[in-house]
Amino acid sequence: MEENIFFFLKNKKNTHYLYDNLSFPEALRIFRESGFTATPVIDYQGHYLGSVTEGDFLYYIADHPDTTREEISDLELGSLIRDGFMPAVSFNVSMSELFNRSLEQNYVPVVDDRNIFIGIVTRKTIISYLMTKNHDHSFSQYEKMVQNKDNSASKDLHPIFTLR
Repeated sequence: MEENIFFFLKNKKNTHYLYDNLSFPEALRIFRESGFTATPVIDYQGHYLGSVTEGDFLYYIADHPDTTREEISDLELGSLIRDGFMPAVSFNVSMSELFNRSLEQNYVPVVDDRNIFIGIVTRKTIISYLMTKNHDHSFSQYEKMVQNKDNSASKDLHPIFTLR
């Protein structure tokens, strides 16, 4: 089976994201309730704008110590987005590029050809897939040995992962 990004995709409907025009306090409240450490940010047309982390909120407050509560209340979430942080990939990205990107990010945002956010691929999903794929390969080796009833070959089997 040839996998593509949709095999790994957690679609937008099942993904936590925030809108860029939320106020700082409202976005922070929703963000904290979610329990996530990072989340995608989109505009009302659905375009992916970037991602924010819990640290982005903290750093803004630390970097602007003279900002009043009223000024923070008027601040929109979109102003916290860092350029180039957690860039999205296109839905037709190669699996190699997707896997490489997941090494640098907890999740990889996915967009269509109009930059509309369609979901994320999590590092966890990719690792689980790779562990299962490796386990299946090891299991098929084991199965062949059992079918051949070659007990002496069992000493050569050393699976890397064991799933229970």
